[in-house]
Amino acid sequence: MQTTHLESLLLALKGLPERLTASSYRVPGIWSGKTNSTELVNPATYFGDIIENILNNRNNSRTTAKNVDWKTTAVVYNLFIRLTTAFDHDGDGIISAEPLENGFRETGTLVKAIALLPYIKNLGANTLYLLPVTEIGAQSRKGNLGSPYAIKNPRKLDPLLNEPALGLSSEFLLKAFVEAAHLFDMHVVLEFVFRTTAIDSDWIKDHPEWFYWLKNNEHTRNYGPPHFDPDTLNRIYEVVDRHELQNLPAPSVDYREQFVTKAVIAQEKNGIISGTAEDGTSCHIASAFSDWPPDDQQPAWSDVTYLKMHSHNAFNYIAYNTIRMYDSALDNPETFNTSLWNEISDIIPSYQKDYQIDGAMIDMGHALPLLLKRTIVLKAREQKADFAFWDENFNPTSEIRDEGFNAVLGSLPFVIHDIVFIRGLLNHLNRTGVALPFFGTGENHNTPRVCFRYPRQEAGRNFSAFIFTLSAILPAIPFLQSGMELCEWYPVNLGLNFRDEDRDLYPPEKLPLFSAFTYDWENSNGLAPLNGYIRKILDIRARYLDLVLCGETGSINISYTSEPELFAVKRTLKERSLLFIGNSNLYDTRNGFLEFSMKNGTMVDLISEQSFQITEHRLGVSCKPGQCMLFELS
Repeated sequence: MQTTHLESLLLALKGLPERLTASSYRVPGIWSGKTNSTELVNPATYFGDIIENILNNRNNSRTTAKNVDWKTTAVVYNLFIRLTTAFDHDGDGIISAEPLENGFRETGTLVKAIALLPYIKNLGANTLYLLPVTEIGAQSRKGNLGSPYAIKNPRKLDPLLNEPALGLSSEFLLKAFVEAAHLFDMHVVLEFVFRTTAIDSDWIKDHPEWFYWLKNNEHTRNYGPPHFDPDTLNRIYEVVDRHELQNLPAPSVDYREQFVTKAVIAQEKNGIISGTAEDGTSCHIASAFSDWPPDDQQPAWSDVTYLKMHSHNAFNYIAYNTIRMYDSALDNPETFNTSLWNEISDIIPSYQKDYQIDGAMIDMGHALPLLLKRTIVLKAREQKADFAFWDENFNPTSEIRDEGFNAVLGSLPFVIHDIVFIRGLLNHLNRTGVALPFFGTGENHNTPRVCFRYPRQEAGRNFSAFIFTLSAILPAIPFLQSGMELCEWYPVNLGLNFRDEDRDLYPPEKLPLFSAFTYDWENSNGLAPLNGYIRKILDIRARYLDLVLCGETGSINISYTSEPELFAVKRTLKERSLLFIGNSNLYDTRNGFLEFSMKNGTMVDLISEQSFQITEHRLGVSCKPGQCMLFELS
């Protein structure tokens, strides 16, 4: 029988010289089920034992019922491998970007990700969502490691994800990782970046026509997003809101004339790519910026550029009407950059073939031409019918479902800072219905951590438990942003919902998305980890899965409570209901009551397993800060 990649990895670990693997390599105790401790181990033995256990238990693994669609029962653990599995293995207080003397890295690797699988499984997760693992560009690199979204080559993996001691490529190790996950009955979803590339992408020299080029002159020295006057901005908002995309207001002539309109020949010197247009004009790749809203104030994306999806000469510039809200003139197939579209749509099938992945998250999928987006889905599903597609979209609409997607990001992380906003979102979903599951989370790598506004305080832990419990009873996919269980508060990236003062405090050199960093695996930020609580909530959710997943109109009812800070939501399917009660006050206990048609009776909180009495149609509760309760009603 042919040796698997996981078996070959085990052999490589066992074959390492003992002098390279002495027991002086620190690992967090929590990775192997201990709490707030550190172990000194021989890395080859430590990783080898975990892999050997996975292989030995391959025939004892619990298989998912054949009539159950794994996509509907997914519980997601989101890994940014370079960060999630990073650790100060030599104990010097620094996460080195270079390998240790023994050839093992302190930044996160695929080998360490394999070792973390039992820990993740123990949390209750069954689906692994990996942020981009592809090769990163070198030009204008952010931080000391670069952004995983600055994709140099979408078909090559980041070499920083391997362990030099083993001499195995990242490509080899990703295959081993997926094999290990599948032996654990876990599915693997990768995030793919199709809208942008690194500004030194490998594609540029062979396909300069896939990119936007700026002239090298005094007018482009201060290049940035186009400016629109207030009247034009209002006009843009009006027509886009009405989906009237004909003759969209364009940027000024001065802005458009910064871009080269003729064919370009690209060349590279000392790692810097430049170009020469047909008329001899020298030029360079135009960097990217947030295009929507047209006056977005996010910092420019200096390390990436937009791919040029259309070849229409009149739209040879970067702006909202060429990048996302496509002018209807670009609907003509003759304007499609067909060779680029073909290349993009073949990438996921190649990963299916080479790595056996189970799904894809499409970064900025909302900014891809609709036909290209549908082609990407169709080609992947031709290879694997139950392949999952997730969309980076806020609204779980039937239109996105009809495009072939199984879930969306949703907007929960953007409303959690105010219980009034949460109430508004749930009332909206109750009226419209939920056509697609959304991510049940209060955070992702682009938003503030739930604990961000409460660093190192019990309030942050209370809030994390509150948001996770609430999201677990919604028609959503439970989503664990790695580190959430450790009450991590430090932001991964400053994407959305951050303030200007946050950007001053956390430049790229201090952000984990771009630079070496680790979670507080040793001390859980001075708080009790949420691991056991998360597992309990997920176990309860599994018992009521049909009810929880119901997205029909009228199935998410906000119940009246006598105390406004006690938030109550009732989920109902047929004659069965699940009632959530949570204290949104993170500092003080709140007391109140709910009214029922039942005059007298007993109810049991599924979380604490304590009994509560209904007396004269009223259920009285007292909730500690952030405390949640779940009751079954029938």
